[in-house]
Amino acid sequence: MEEQEIGIVDHFFNKISVGMIKLSDVLKVGDTIHIKGKQTDFSQKVESMRIEFDSVNEAKSGDKVGIKVSQPLHSNDTVYKVTV
Repeated sequence: MEEQEIGIVDHFFNKISVGMIKLSDVLKVGDTIHIKGKQTDFSQKVESMRIEFDSVNEAKSGDKVGIKVSQPLHSNDTVYKVTV
């Protein structure tokens, strides 16, 4: 499997387990992402995304999206899109 860097974690909301990710490439619902940092290393499928309060199916470079995550994130963790 290949990985392409697509963004950086900007903020993590601990109580609701949502990471804010500033994108540098396109991300779609259904894509698998790998989040890696000093204390973070896991992969998960993107089930849903939000920009502000609106649900979106696709986001582009420059967008800041909120994604529900299964584990805690840290600012500046790197986000990769996993491709087959």
